[in-house]
Amino acid sequence: MIIEFHRKMLADEVRSQAFEAALRRVIVPGETTVADIGAGTGILGFMAQRLGAREVHLVEQGEVIGLAARLADANAIPGLQFWQAHSGEIIDPPRVDVVVAEILGNLALEENALETLGDARRFLREGGTLIPARIEQWVAPVTSARFRDELCSWDRAPMGLDFSAARALSLDSVYVRRIAPGDLLAGDAGRCWDALDFGSDPGEQRGGTASWPVDAPVHIHGFALWWDCELVPGVRLGTSPFGPPTHWDQVYAPVAEPLACAPGDALAIAIESETGGGEAGIGLRWQVRQQRGARIVACHDHDISRGFIG
Repeated sequence: MIIEFHRKMLADEVRSQAFEAALRRVIVPGETTVADIGAGTGILGFMAQRLGAREVHLVEQGEVIGLAARLADANAIPGLQFWQAHSGEIIDPPRVDVVVAEILGNLALEENALETLGDARRFLREGGTLIPARIEQWVAPVTSARFRDELCSWDRAPMGLDFSAARALSLDSVYVRRIAPGDLLAGDAGRCWDALDFGSDPGEQRGGTASWPVDAPVHIHGFALWWDCELVPGVRLGTSPFGPPTHWDQVYAPVAEPLACAPGDALAIAIESETGGGEAGIGLRWQVRQQRGARIVACHDHDISRGFIG
């Protein structure tokens, strides 16, 4: 159990306020039953009980569930049932009116969100509510060189040694960074490359594209990735660099070489992701293309599986 991880989540007021607002909209005091999947220290389950839920199940496979039980006792929170298990291991789950599961990462689906939320539907009564409901994944070009300069520190190896092979591996991975609007292509608020409904079965593979016209000379050093989530209708939570900061950050996906774009160029990215296993927890590939008229000026293919070495 890494307590600092849970402390940062609890300290995230944007996250807490959004989930409290979502639960408040769907809980009928004295009637609604709730399951918190991946409960951690129990805060969402505690919220549900304080909002009047008749019965709350906290499901957590980690040892932190013991801390959640102690915290419930310390705060005199009744009506809770604790399950130390992965939700998928519960053969006959309790059927509830609301399932809440906050299992999103900096890269939206990296924490097996699709698989967990898909299985969480087994806990729902017919007509029940799943929180979160849907999510969009966004991307925007990065014009600031500061992230690439950090990754290219391999070029400053001592005694003039050549570490370019190591630099190439660095540029085939993605990085959690706090990205500001000023780091992005001027005037661009991002493009949605993927949208999915957690109430359906979207599968483990996701993919999409985004493109931008270039109207001024600019260098593109990579791309910023973030997500925007609808918890329930009217309540949203996201990691956009244009929104309030959260304990999550954005994700930086570099390009192998900076793209020197001229007015009239077309810039495009194709992104593919796959969850459900692997060393990274998610497979991610991105292809970046710069086109000038009918001519492709540059094309770079990236795959985070190449960035992992033992």
